Amino acid sequence: MDNSPLTTSASAPAATPSSGSPSPASSGPATTRRGRTGVARGWAWTGALAGVLGVVGIQASMALSSNWQEVAGDPDAIVADLGTKTGTLLVMHTAALASALLVLVFAAGLKRRLDVQAPAGSLLPTVASWGLVLVAVAGLLGTGLDTQFTFAVAEPSRLVAESGAFYADWVATIPWLWVGAGVSGVALGVAALRHGAAPRWIGVVGLVLGGLTLLTGVSPFQYLAGFVGPVWLAVTALGFALGDRR
Repeated sequence: MDNSPLTTSASAPAATPSSGSPSPASSGPATTRRGRTGVARGWAWTGALAGVLGVVGIQASMALSSNWQEVAGDPDAIVADLGTKTGTLLVMHTAALASALLVLVFAAGLKRRLDVQAPAGSLLPTVASWGLVLVAVAGLLGTGLDTQFTFAVAEPSRLVAESGAFYADWVATIPWLWVGAGVSGVALGVAALRHGAAPRWIGVVGLVLGGLTLLTGVSPFQYLAGFVGPVWLAVTALGFALGDRR
């Protein structure tokens, strides 16, 4: 039988790709996209609750100083006055500390939300979230002495009056340090209005209320930030929970 190259079949089995060679479908860089459909809003509702609790904490702190004109300059009178407000102290402690913890959840959710549409590598989402971390720290510190004094002021004989007077100033000042919310509001406003990373009206609220919180917070009357910061947080969080359609 003639086995010359002229009479042998020219067809050859098709080569099979090796296991290590890429398939056409997988050639090129893989891309993933995170859609906005069905994204949970629990972080936004948590922020709204944090804002409401922040308002409650500030109001309770104000109630503790309702008689300050009558007791100012007299440590014994200050402690005696606080001793009649144990319930208010408990409300302030619970509301302020719960707000401080819940705001961390909103901070994380806000960063994730802004990261979706902010420019790649933008610092704005991080700045917005870290401003709220400052709020959480202030809330934690503002309630840090409560364990020592909340019930002790009801027994003035077991308490150094000057220490009790210092505590009265502490709870009337530190929980009000919401300047970090101002930083977050302004960062959110810039991200929304300049880069479209959030609804435009939320950006306007951030620049107005956040800017006011920031200005009062850096002034010598920094406690005034406690009036505006929780309101900004509640309004903004409700905006993301109810009005964010992206």
